[in-house]
Amino acid sequence: MAKPAQHWKEKPEKHDFPAAADYLALVLTDAEVASVLKKLSTATNTKKKAKDLLRASGLTLLPRDNPHVADNLKKVSKGQKLSPVLLVRGDLGLGVPLTIADGYHRVSASYYLDEDADIPCRLVDLT
Repeated sequence: MAKPAQHWKEKPEKHDFPAAADYLALVLTDAEVASVLKKLSTATNTKKKAKDLLRASGLTLLPRDNPHVADNLKKVSKGQKLSPVLLVRGDLGLGVPLTIADGYHRVSASYYLDEDADIPCRLVDLT
């Protein structure tokens, strides 16, 4: 597959934040979730490569035929842009991996398009 042109939006979509909250509520207290969401909503974008996000998070690359990955690949092939991913920084010294609060499927789709392409991310610290 040829490398697509820039396929990322500048800002996360509104539904990305509740999706991140749903996931984070499984591993954080309500107060911590609220704090992280507030930080994510005002954070500026940074750019990271799909291969690095997967390595830092300890997550495996989702298969190309995963329904959500396949849907994101179709969107890009139609010229639609994907939402930036929402991240919570890990702590290497403590063995805490990066948390992809929202966007795991988008990271995997981007890896298939170009593992070295920069992905816009909002990256915040837990504390």
